[in-house]
Amino acid sequence: MPLLSVDELKVTFQGQGRRASTAVSGVSFDVDEGQVVGLVGESGCGKSVTSLALMGLLPKKGVRVEGRADYRGTDLLSLRPSAMRDLRGTQLAMIFQDPLSSLNPVVPIGVQVTEILSRHRGMRGQAARTEAAALLERVGIPDPTRRLKEYPHQLSGGMRQRALIAMAVACAPRMLIADEPTTALDVTIQAQILELLKELVDQEGTALLMITHDLGVVAGLCDDVNVLYAGKVVESADRRNLFAEPAHPYAHGLLNSIPRLDAPRGQPLNPVRGSINDQIAWADGCAFAPRCDHYTLECLNGTPELGPLAGTEAPAGHHVRCVNPVRERLETVTLADVGAGDSPTEPVTQKEETSE
Repeated sequence: MPLLSVDELKVTFQGQGRRASTAVSGVSFDVDEGQVVGLVGESGCGKSVTSLALMGLLPKKGVRVEGRADYRGTDLLSLRPSAMRDLRGTQLAMIFQDPLSSLNPVVPIGVQVTEILSRHRGMRGQAARTEAAALLERVGIPDPTRRLKEYPHQLSGGMRQRALIAMAVACAPRMLIADEPTTALDVTIQAQILELLKELVDQEGTALLMITHDLGVVAGLCDDVNVLYAGKVVESADRRNLFAEPAHPYAHGLLNSIPRLDAPRGQPLNPVRGSINDQIAWADGCAFAPRCDHYTLECLNGTPELGPLAGTEAPAGHHVRCVNPVRERLETVTLADVGAGDSPTEPVTQKEETSE
């Protein structure tokens, strides 16, 4: 049994006097212990809303959450707020996207870390402060005893992100959700944060749900990848298979839009045309159809199902939500050889037409 099994998660927002808006529309995926699973997609595809629904952090008014999210046999979506508070921190933890807005600006870092130790581990006084300093040192913050007395604005962006990670792992949770933890950080700090997350997974056996739009992060960190578009999973596969042979036009376009290091100077980029606003309702067909270069009339015959990739050589576990999947293989020069412990790297791709 997976550590976390999400089944047909649906999140709908509806303000008073406004039309209902579905942000997540039937998302399903599993996360095993010690596994890193990625949720990938553009801004607005439902990644962060999915994570907030799993953590029980969405507002109660004007929001309807449906489906199941079984964590060790317990449905997180049906828990009472008090029971969910007991799980958060001890079993489930989350690293938020913006550390400056996630940390309390008028409370010292030490108080924010020791509060978790007091709430979930019953530690008080000097024992809590000593453990808090040890946590900051573990995540690579220099002079942790002094940092405990400082406020969030006195720390750099990388240190604030490390402090959030220290708070998230303070009680050794079995499930960690990272919502774009490297956003707004420079490349060097990004690599350090990702290396720290790898160590947590390898040493503690923590399951990690990585939410990102950075395919370099996916290449160096994730085991399995779920590509989201307009609130639905449009492709799900092992990382190697996804990078080598993306079948959904959206996933193919994301990978094909990454700049090539060997491209001649002045060669234009190859972006996915249109924007996330150029979509149709899933009930009417594939939401990606208005932006798709592989569009056919069959794409408008209702919601396509997420099913196994067709073909005699299709790898097991590769699923796609498309009636006309891409028949073009991307031979990755660097990403296909990225192992579980390697550092993220920029992909260099070469196209190769394959027979249908």
